[in-house]
Amino acid sequence: MRDFGNRAGVSGGSGGIGAAVCRGLAAAGSAVALTYRRNKEQAEAVAAELASAHGVTVATDPLDLSDPAATGRYLDAVVSRFGAVHTVVHCAGPHVPMVHLSRVSPEQWREQLDTDTSAFFNLLHAALPALRESRGSVVAVTTAATRRYPVRDGLSAGPKAAVEALARAFAAEEGRFGVRVNCVGPGMLTDGMAARLMDSGDLDQRALDAAMANIPLRTFGTAEDIAEAVCFLASDRARFITGQKLDVDGGYGV
Repeated sequence: MRDFGNRAGVSGGSGGIGAAVCRGLAAAGSAVALTYRRNKEQAEAVAAELASAHGVTVATDPLDLSDPAATGRYLDAVVSRFGAVHTVVHCAGPHVPMVHLSRVSPEQWREQLDTDTSAFFNLLHAALPALRESRGSVVAVTTAATRRYPVRDGLSAGPKAAVEALARAFAAEEGRFGVRVNCVGPGMLTDGMAARLMDSGDLDQRALDAAMANIPLRTFGTAEDIAEAVCFLASDRARFITGQKLDVDGGYGV
């Protein structure tokens, strides 16, 4: 795979999907600046792994993406350290319980919009000057649930649908600067948030069996499957692709 300009930023790089994306970018020779919200230990473990396995420069920093001023300062610091930013991948997001929308309070909904949708806007808004300069690319990790809705997933699907709308809007407006913006929608996985939902009991065996029955490939995916799609869309091989959303869901949305 051709390079990514050799300087990438990954929000939520300590999570299951985020860490897999960092590995893919580092394997292609890119320096990586990854953020985390609370899990400093895991972020540092990912950074050590990347530096050891691929010999690339890795920076880890805590960041609350719902704070636009802090996000702006962070991007300025990354550009100052790396000299440029060519790729931004948005993997950050809070754990989202599976619950009927009738049981979601307005306060909970507003908080989810802030930590999901506003966070993406804040990140991309802050990164735009650097991305315009580098004619770079953005990939937002969303969800396959915006195409085919699974019951009790509205707290995730609603804000992520707004992220996808923003991605299309930025793609339309920033293309004149050579900036590409795309999304990848994970389906049912064996790791990442899906693993937490299984551990919490939100996804019991009956729910897992129902999900499997609705996947034509009759298997769940992995974080690496998502990272492969992200790294393709971020790379020069996807230079004529923008404003698109690629679901990696085993056919769930067909």
